[in-house]
Amino acid sequence: MKIMVIDDSSTIRTVICGTLQQLGSVETETACDGEDALSKVFAFGPDIILLAWNMPKLNGLEVLKQFRLKNKKTPVIMVTTEAEKPRVVEAIRAGVNDYVVKPFTPDSLLKHVRAAYDKLQAAA
Repeated sequence: MKIMVIDDSSTIRTVICGTLQQLGSVETETACDGEDALSKVFAFGPDIILLAWNMPKLNGLEVLKQFRLKNKKTPVIMVTTEAEKPRVVEAIRAGVNDYVVKPFTPDSLLKHVRAAYDKLQAAA
């Protein structure tokens, strides 16, 4: 499974990548902001994207919108502190598949990733 982790916090990227290793055979790619993400995502070809909302250069919602112009299938899970209902609705309308609110537990994050991957596999 290939997962791209997009977050401006190096600590969060490290924690998420470490947590994802519990899934077994996982290849990760990271990006530190929206521009970095868009420069890497299509070459990496992730099965799942974990995307922060608040980042410099391009925020997560802008990244999601640009990504969805070219790819409508890859599951995108927003991992963010933005928990207000209007924000969640905005992200869903832009094409996010799931939403994890920070702070999260490793088990919670893995549950969301497994669900997204299982759904992806079932659709294949």
